[in-house]
Amino acid sequence: MSTTAGLRGVHLSRRLFQLSTGLALYGASAALLVRGGLGLEPWGVLHQGLSERTGLSMGVVSIIVGATVLLLWIPLRQRPGPGTVSNVFVVGIAMDATLALVPDAHGAPARITLLVAGIVLNGVATGLYIAARFGPGPRDGLMTGLNRVTGRSIRLVRTSIEIAVVATGFALGGSVGIGTVAYALAIGPLAQLFLRVFAVPAAPASSPVVAAGSPEQAILRP
Repeated sequence: MSTTAGLRGVHLSRRLFQLSTGLALYGASAALLVRGGLGLEPWGVLHQGLSERTGLSMGVVSIIVGATVLLLWIPLRQRPGPGTVSNVFVVGIAMDATLALVPDAHGAPARITLLVAGIVLNGVATGLYIAARFGPGPRDGLMTGLNRVTGRSIRLVRTSIEIAVVATGFALGGSVGIGTVAYALAIGPLAQLFLRVFAVPAAPASSPVVAAGSPEQAILRP
């Protein structure tokens, strides 16, 4: 095996490992925010609200919402990557598994610890899966698709969607609190940091495993 081919194999294995680990940790981090009880990230608010109304677990709701959002890619002509479908299932499964293992926190110190751990772990997970360059998550694709179709800025589209998601989730019984605000303020810098930490060296241009775009162009959430 040539040196170039060997490097391609190493990079592909590392990217696959980062993708699976990042998605699993993302689901785990979302569960820690739930157990902390101080407020969830925007889509988590919606998932919790729907879970309260339907009786389904948050992980199952996350999978259903992710699959539904993925269907919205069709009229937007978005193309999923290999990691897009895995995103739908792995995050939800990891979330339910973590919720089954971690009990609710009691007392301010325990709740704050879970909140901080959840936010930091979410940043780590985001850096891992985005740097793997296997395609955006369903919610990311919705935002970038609407950006392209409407001509509105990513910032405006993302903010509008998340306001609608939080408002709907809160109306359904989802948890909004200081954790929601802390997440919104911290996730951008954390994700940017861990994107650099977990960046995978680009393969040669002729390599079949090169993904289009760069991690820095991604929106920071599955």
